[in-house]
Amino acid sequence: MRPVREFDLPSEKQAVLKKAHRLEIITVIYICTSATFLGLTMGSSQAMRTSFFEDVLSIIPAITFLICIRIARWPASKNYPYGFHGAVSIGYLTASLALIGMGTFLLIEAVMKFAAGERTTIGGMEIFGHTVWAGWPMLCAVVYTAVPSVFLGRAKLKLAPQIHDKVLFADAQMMKADWMAETATAIGVLGVGLGFWWIDPLAASLVSLSILHDGWTNLSAAVGDLIERRPMKTDRSGPEPLPDQLRNAMQELDWVEDAAVRLREIGHVFYGEVFIQPRASVEDLPRRIDEAAGKARSLNWRIRDVTVMAVPKLDAESNPPD
Repeated sequence: MRPVREFDLPSEKQAVLKKAHRLEIITVIYICTSATFLGLTMGSSQAMRTSFFEDVLSIIPAITFLICIRIARWPASKNYPYGFHGAVSIGYLTASLALIGMGTFLLIEAVMKFAAGERTTIGGMEIFGHTVWAGWPMLCAVVYTAVPSVFLGRAKLKLAPQIHDKVLFADAQMMKADWMAETATAIGVLGVGLGFWWIDPLAASLVSLSILHDGWTNLSAAVGDLIERRPMKTDRSGPEPLPDQLRNAMQELDWVEDAAVRLREIGHVFYGEVFIQPRASVEDLPRRIDEAAGKARSLNWRIRDVTVMAVPKLDAESNPPD
């Protein structure tokens, strides 16, 4: 098996990757401290318990990114001729399944607690020799969990499209929206303090639904990537424009009558084929095809490898409408 050519990110993209790597390390450290804070203060509150697990789960995308980004840069080999970029999609799928599994478990637990009428109580806590309502440390833990995650999420959102990393983008979205889950947790704690015990399991259910939503959204994107759906933008807002750009670049060649493109997305990069219908009486076709392949690869750093082949004629099915 012939491996694909060696590949590395352009220097400007490597700088972006280093920033993302640094942010994810900060995220792991931050989540460890926030989860510890939540664990020490959660007491018997179901909302706090759910928020704790939500916080623990949010470390999975960060760790997935840190692991997969290393694996993806391993060189292609005889046994893995296309390289290891697919590790990113596998990590994306694994993180999504973890979110769905834990979100389902926590939702069922919250509903059962509500149905059983288990009343949450929040008593006192001794801090530095003074007894205070335990809800105050809980709320401090919630604020500590929510506020930094919003800023970390926004920072990652700026970087993810630049290196076309969907794991980083999913992590950024989850962190940016974390304030909503933590707000529900805070309402649950305050509700118990005011005597409305049922607000606590209700808040826990809302946080569980937020986890499930994140998991399902990311799962659908990960499965689509693995079954080689049409490449999509990093933020999943629409089709990736790169295939059309590549086709236009091939049609600009003076010896090309028409061209069609087929790209598949594997992790950060694209592999694919270009079908070219040459004009009549084209000379030295092998050299021209080789030059076309070089132009295709130089069009964008994400095009890892492309095969260019000449065909007698392209029919309507080669360039179907959207």
